[in-house]
Amino acid sequence: MSRRIVAVAVLAAGVLVASCGSAPPAVSSDGAQSSVAESTSSTVTSADQKLIGDFEFTYEGEVAAPDVPNGLDWFNVARPLSLAADLRGKIIILDFWTQGCINCLHVIPDLHRLEGEFPNSLAVVGVHWAKFDHERTSEAVGKAVQRLGIKHPVVNDEHEYLRRSYRVQAWPTLVLIDPLGRVVGVHAGEGIYPLFEPVINQMTREYTAAGLIDVRPVDLIAKSPGPVPTVLSFPGKVLADPESRRLFIADSGHHRVVITGLDGRILDVVGGGSPGLVNGTWLDSRFNQPQGLSLSENGRFLYVADRGNHAIRVIDLSQRTVETFAGTGEPTHRVVPGPPLSTPIVSPWDVERIGNQLFVAGAGRHQLWIIDTSEQGRRADWIDIFAGTGAEGIEDGPRLLATLSQPSGLSTDGSTLWFTDPEASAIRSVELTDGGELKTLVGTGLFSWGDAVGVVGATKLQHAIGIELVDDRLYVADTYNHRIKAIDIKTGNSVLVAGNGLPGFNDGYGQAVQLAEPSGLSFANDVLYIADTNNHRVRTLKTRTGKISTLKLTNLQAAPLITREAADETVIFAQKLVAPGTVKLSLELLVPTGYEFNEEGTFALDITIENADKSRVVGDSSYRAQGPRMPQDFDLLIGDEEDLRVNADVTVFYCPAKDATFCLLRHLDLELPIKVDSAGTTKISLTHQLPSAEEIDRSVESGSG
Repeated sequence: MSRRIVAVAVLAAGVLVASCGSAPPAVSSDGAQSSVAESTSSTVTSADQKLIGDFEFTYEGEVAAPDVPNGLDWFNVARPLSLAADLRGKIIILDFWTQGCINCLHVIPDLHRLEGEFPNSLAVVGVHWAKFDHERTSEAVGKAVQRLGIKHPVVNDEHEYLRRSYRVQAWPTLVLIDPLGRVVGVHAGEGIYPLFEPVINQMTREYTAAGLIDVRPVDLIAKSPGPVPTVLSFPGKVLADPESRRLFIADSGHHRVVITGLDGRILDVVGGGSPGLVNGTWLDSRFNQPQGLSLSENGRFLYVADRGNHAIRVIDLSQRTVETFAGTGEPTHRVVPGPPLSTPIVSPWDVERIGNQLFVAGAGRHQLWIIDTSEQGRRADWIDIFAGTGAEGIEDGPRLLATLSQPSGLSTDGSTLWFTDPEASAIRSVELTDGGELKTLVGTGLFSWGDAVGVVGATKLQHAIGIELVDDRLYVADTYNHRIKAIDIKTGNSVLVAGNGLPGFNDGYGQAVQLAEPSGLSFANDVLYIADTNNHRVRTLKTRTGKISTLKLTNLQAAPLITREAADETVIFAQKLVAPGTVKLSLELLVPTGYEFNEEGTFALDITIENADKSRVVGDSSYRAQGPRMPQDFDLLIGDEEDLRVNADVTVFYCPAKDATFCLLRHLDLELPIKVDSAGTTKISLTHQLPSAEEIDRSVESGSG
């Protein structure tokens, strides 16, 4: 057997135990004939054979890869792509994925790593093949691409044309195509980097030597959406604390935790706003798509399910620091009980403290984990498996023998732990006793979902993620149905609370309300706080009246996105509603305590408005000075335009006020997205605190910039 044939066999074998599973017979038994699977002869033309000459390739395909049909919706590109025309000369990976599949999410970092290592030879194309009804819509796919930070081109295979052509049966599945457009092999499952890297490396060297690699970067045809301009980006979970009157928000898309009052006033931010696994001060620390939140018994420590980092983090609300509580930062195919900081875990999605134990929704391995804590919640002593064999399913029984399906939400009354199982659209519970039984309240299987309420047994959900127990009512964020439902845990009967079933944004009552993939719930003082994920907002439900409102966040300047390097700093403020016409802009930079502006170096400030046709700066748009005066004021003329951004480009010198042995020279890029609306303000005030030398050193040393 040649090495080429061995490669095809290995890739085709896959790792099915680490995939979200195969499509049901109703989906996969369509009888579609696939040229990939059935053809045994090469479709490479004689001209290509002549071009190859005497070159021999370790990995080469024999069957022509079917192209993408016309009429499908694309993302992250300026126009639809053709594998044969646009990507000829590239090694191609087709990633068949669906947004709700946890194993598909695990593949994304490996793909990004491969793209970074082979920028001139590799092109990745995501093929979104939906499982759930909602996932088929291009609106949902576009949101998922942005939420997950996917940068490569993605096509929505809404009608499964490509899935049938390549005879794909499981999520995720990856197809490898050589630069001549021929299928090399197929792999189902996660853990792709160590498998694909040596193959792509060898192919890059051999096909480059043969002159068959088109080295032009895919970026030439790529077009990614800009960052979400609102103060929150795809918030995944919320935690309301009535004792401290604070609301903790997992600002998942911005990779941070935002702390507000229950009234919405922003108090603080934990995490610098870019993905990473960094401990330290609140500003220097980094998270990666954080999700569930829970407080220690004394209220000092906030536990965070740091989903993208495969870790549990702990925020010290007194010392203003962040540490790792459990997990190593690397995923694993099997969670083994042990010391928390040396035990790998995978994609924790929620946390719930009961006494001195922290329960974890282990979505990544279809289990519930339990962490024993000590020192008043400061330390994690041991992590163990509480429920689930690790196989995906919906089998009840003794908790360690039961199967789960991506648990993502937790709630408790102290004696029973309730949780959502989104891949089975299920609500389940487990008794908090030795040998406790695991039971299913709602849900019948991995491919059974719907949208219904009524008597016990009638309830149907679609990939429900959030859950909160209030007295005997179990509130459920029915995520893909864009509704809030309530289930009586004594009778099993359910009712619709809010949402008309379509994604959108509207306050009010009952079916007049619109939400967009709500994912997190938390209750305090007769109010249910809702993480309305795809609307980038927190909504509130008054449980006594049923009224849904939008929590108005205030003090937005307390939550900018800051990227800090040794000499440069980028600050993105939250989007501001601005009225058309004349607008006053006031900008102020504050030096750290004990510092002053240098009077010898030239301070430079330039104001511009990006994406503007009608809008402009009126009069002076620049300011130069030795020893600048603050604030500086400018006049703007704002037209009725979209995607406007006010930019301030600043060069500033500042030094210790006494016995200065050094001065700091920093370049700042301050950016304010604005939305034009007649109800907006006519005055903009921007204030930014400059960092001290010590703060800069901490950021650089931690790599958090």
